[in-house]
Amino acid sequence: MNPREPSLLHASHPFATYFAATRPAFLSVTLAGVLIGLGAASAGGLAIDLTKAVLTVLFALMAHAGANVVNDYYDALSGTDAANQERLFPFTGGSRFIQNGVLSLQATRLFGYTLLAAVIPAGLWLTAHSASGLLLIGLAGLLIAWAYSAPPLQLMARGVGELAIVGGWLLVVLGTDFVQRGAFAALPLVAGLPFALLVGAILYLNQFPDRLADAAAGKRTLIVRLGTQTARWGYPLLTGAAYLWLALALVAGALPALCALGLLPAALSFIACRRLLRHADQPARLTPAIQATIAAANANGLLMALALALSHRS
Repeated sequence: MNPREPSLLHASHPFATYFAATRPAFLSVTLAGVLIGLGAASAGGLAIDLTKAVLTVLFALMAHAGANVVNDYYDALSGTDAANQERLFPFTGGSRFIQNGVLSLQATRLFGYTLLAAVIPAGLWLTAHSASGLLLIGLAGLLIAWAYSAPPLQLMARGVGELAIVGGWLLVVLGTDFVQRGAFAALPLVAGLPFALLVGAILYLNQFPDRLADAAAGKRTLIVRLGTQTARWGYPLLTGAAYLWLALALVAGALPALCALGLLPAALSFIACRRLLRHADQPARLTPAIQATIAAANANGLLMALALALSHRS
């Protein structure tokens, strides 16, 4: 066992244990998505309601955390995490809380579904203070969070996990803007799609080290279906589509000129792409690529949020 992985020796405080089980290092992308939504609302000339904004941040993070824990539960049931000998902790192979005896299957399941259920009251309150359309966004988000991992849909095992991730994080941006605006708008979709595609690239890349374990457990991800030598070209297609969309939106005037800042993380995506193309069959050498991919998604989100917010002031 990797000495950095969780163990009973590290489980000294219940709150810290359960918090760590949510894989908090990955929650930053949800915060970035919420900030893009707030930036889009600001760019639309709205004064940000801080109470709504704080609640949106907290419960978007809770929904993401719940989805992570539920994913750990179903990956434990399938046996894919237990069989994963090429995992790159903490990025791939799950949180290891079940496999290392820190949390039981039952405790993990209860915790994950409790987090998802806790989002519902906040969503209803925000709907009452914005508009009924938020219910559609919230229900779609919860459906993706559940269906990504849970049977009978198990989107992650059917080669469409990336689509679910892109859709889920686009809903984070759209929903945050909707809470402030009280109506649907095109701007959060245009601004949020490059970010959502870059978040999808995190999942896509993470599946390379997990390929053998996923195949053994019957998870037919795109990497399993295509094989590493073919699937590696999906990464430049996915990240390239993100930056191309952003560039075209800028040229078309659909986004403020300051949003060109969102193109800067392309350098990180390029670094990750080169490494994947060279080492797709060598999981142990993909950690820098995963780190660069996570950094690119977060940087794009923060820069887009900043650009949108500043564009209103200018």
